[in-house]
Amino acid sequence: MASRSGSEPRPLIPALSRFYEFNIDFSWLVVRFGVSWLLIVHAYGKIMRGMAAQAKTLDISVPYFKAYNLELSYLLTFVEGAGGLCILLGLFTRFFAVAVGIEMAFLTFWLYWSTGFSWLNRGYEFTLLWGLMCAAIALRGGGPYSLDRLIGKEL
Repeated sequence: MASRSGSEPRPLIPALSRFYEFNIDFSWLVVRFGVSWLLIVHAYGKIMRGMAAQAKTLDISVPYFKAYNLELSYLLTFVEGAGGLCILLGLFTRFFAVAVGIEMAFLTFWLYWSTGFSWLNRGYEFTLLWGLMCAAIALRGGGPYSLDRLIGKEL
């Protein structure tokens, strides 16, 4: 792995160098927290709405998937809920980041692509952003402040 000190640019204010260096690893915890909070809140909303009601919101025009809206609702709720919690804790981080990334790709390209970019018009902006964030987490892993690091193994 390349050394960070040789690849990081120098700050305009040199007094901030130690602050930035100290917080590089902490920044990944902040990213994991932001992504996981969003996922957990969305899973909670799906649970409170009920799976039958959630299944009706999946306006999927692909006939194969339309027959499985209820099962798909359970799957999406599990991936967002368990995935959000595990990403927050840094447990099985890469696995769940990939699972959420696949979910967001599915939602982006199957559900929202046809409505355009803007999330205000039920577009793919939001799911694309969070899918890319999960891709970054999957590439990085849980980081130093994670249960994966604490137990010394990752999935």
